[in-house]
Amino acid sequence: MVKKRNKKGRIMQYTTIHKRLYRIAVRELRHIATRPIYLFCMVIAPVFCYVFFTTLMANGLPTNMPAGVVDMDNTATTRSIIRNLDAFQQTHVTARYANFHEARKAVQRGEIYAFYYIPEGTTEEAISGRQPRVSFYINYAYLIAGSLLYRDQRTMSELASGAIGQSTLLAKGATEKQAMAFLQPVVIDTHALNNPWLNYSVYLCNTLLPGILMLLIFLTTSYALGMELKENTAHVLMRLADNSIGTALVGKLLPHTVIFFIVTVFYNVYLYGFLHYPCNSGIFPMLLAGLLLVLASQAVGIFFFGMFGTLRLALSVASLWGVISFSISGFTFPVMAMHPVLQGLAVLFPLRHYFLIYVNLALNGYPLVYVWQPIVALLLFLLLPFFVLKKLRTEMLHYVYIP
Repeated sequence: MVKKRNKKGRIMQYTTIHKRLYRIAVRELRHIATRPIYLFCMVIAPVFCYVFFTTLMANGLPTNMPAGVVDMDNTATTRSIIRNLDAFQQTHVTARYANFHEARKAVQRGEIYAFYYIPEGTTEEAISGRQPRVSFYINYAYLIAGSLLYRDQRTMSELASGAIGQSTLLAKGATEKQAMAFLQPVVIDTHALNNPWLNYSVYLCNTLLPGILMLLIFLTTSYALGMELKENTAHVLMRLADNSIGTALVGKLLPHTVIFFIVTVFYNVYLYGFLHYPCNSGIFPMLLAGLLLVLASQAVGIFFFGMFGTLRLALSVASLWGVISFSISGFTFPVMAMHPVLQGLAVLFPLRHYFLIYVNLALNGYPLVYVWQPIVALLLFLLLPFFVLKKLRTEMLHYVYIP
């Protein structure tokens, strides 16, 4: 009889917890439905960013960027160089300038990103073997445009040098094979792994979009908890949870988790199903990684609010932590090239571990077992709320909001 009563009591206890979670979740759903800021941060903003960034970089790399030319030699050879430079996909020669100063002013006015300078006597010096010098000037205030135009202009200079050298060798009686062996003794055969198109969007969007979602989760989680104190409704939440802070957090954030995971599914289907970005591991491991990122981000948001206890400070720290994540996660600048201190700090950001999962699964197609360390790291973030539960319970029960 005792065992039966205990079993019945446990069932009633579980049922009671489920009812509490249900009531708190329904209450939170009403908040989400009646406050436009939730709809904006949880649905509109992330979906807009997904569409905006993918369409912005739809061609992979920017094309036909304006550049200028200063041709002081004006020979058939230099005109051929200019035509070939204009044929590059990223470079579009929009203007020719009479001298260096006019081209420099055009760069300063923002009319062109770079210009190619060919001094007088270039063709004559090249034919006579006196190594002429051409110059190219790049506006590196625009990093991507400057880097791409620098690559095109340097490549054109090397090709022009090789073409002139080949003509000279052929004129001296060398065969074409002998001339090519002299000009290019080592032939480089380049194979870009996993992204052979060198699509810039593939490198950026697969981590940039989850990073934006992570930042919004930081802010939304801290905001949802902070508004309970600001509107003096925390006691209602705790009464529904029977003063259990764990029940209150789970019930309140469960609708957030479901909505954010649906948004996560959307961007995975959008990137890998609609845009056909490389996903060599299949979409389901990436959905798992997205779910872990959502849960880890919510845990970090809870930790920030519990640690600081005020809505203003929690939102400020969440914003700072989220923005730093884009720089320290490794998808724009390699972590291994950072200072050792920054390499150690990188593990404190959920986006860093999601990036490692993406690279090894979606790009490289490794089995799931090869990313157990980043997965464990994301799971460890779920322990952060336990360090502030006691303080958070005290804040919810006794804190008085001061504007």
